[in-house]
Amino acid sequence: MPASHTTKSPDASVPLNMRIKPSTRNLIDRAAELLGKTRTDFMLEASERRAEEVMLDRTIFAVSPEIYAEYLARLDAPAHPMSV
Repeated sequence: MPASHTTKSPDASVPLNMRIKPSTRNLIDRAAELLGKTRTDFMLEASERRAEEVMLDRTIFAVSPEIYAEYLARLDAPAHPMSV
């Protein structure tokens, strides 16, 4: 009988285990409860958000010299007052 190979969906969940201090877990639990979320959902959202921030901070945007010059000019231009 041939061995069957199962392929997991790219969206399938995989386990992630970690050890944390009880005080940290309690802090996370309190914050999650305030938002009406589970500990897992809270930790996943916070971790994903931070990971995206780190990746975006390291992203290089390639633009033409003209676009870059316009960008610099806008940075150097006086600020316009915002209407409220």
